[in-house]
Amino acid sequence: MGFFITFEGIEGCGKSTQKELLKGYLEKRGREVLTVREPGGTLLGEKVRAILLEAGDEPIDPWAELFLYQACRAQLVKRVIRPALDAGKVVISDRFYDSTLAYQGFGRGLDKAAVKRLNALGSGGLVPDMTFLIDCEPEEGLKRAFSRIASAKGAREDRFEREDLDFHRRVREGFLRAARREPRIKVVDGSAEISTVHKEICDIIDRAMG
Repeated sequence: MGFFITFEGIEGCGKSTQKELLKGYLEKRGREVLTVREPGGTLLGEKVRAILLEAGDEPIDPWAELFLYQACRAQLVKRVIRPALDAGKVVISDRFYDSTLAYQGFGRGLDKAAVKRLNALGSGGLVPDMTFLIDCEPEEGLKRAFSRIASAKGAREDRFEREDLDFHRRVREGFLRAARREPRIKVVDGSAEISTVHKEICDIIDRAMG
């Protein structure tokens, strides 16, 4: 039986690191694991990812941004995620539709009910079995993100990292509100040491997957 895990959080929270650590942990336990990211994960998705994250000359309308994310998600679910789950694999995604509600619904201020309806369509009704929200203060997350960029040759801020602090605070609040509503979302303190966060995640997964 397949198992679908998603990682969520603001910029610089450490979710991508934890995704890879969990992949290694599950593989050592004999599970076949596929990791994906949003936006991206398919040829179409990676092309659209460049449009969504690169800071170009033309601003992207928030509704256009939302539809681009949904197009990427529909392609990823249909061509990659569902086939892997049907094959009994564990799929771990760096972001899924909780990010869309947080960033476009809370961050951009789009109608949240409309965002939820489009999320259901874009995902084809697929719901994660478990979601880890790696939570941290926006100030700390952005500090980490900019430090990572400074240490990576040729890297630069993406469109979301350039948003003001209030935007990132709204996004975090969107994630936390979702966590209060959804039992599948497990909030983990992203300010802790990487190894501590990883152990907490593994403990939760062990209880959930047996």
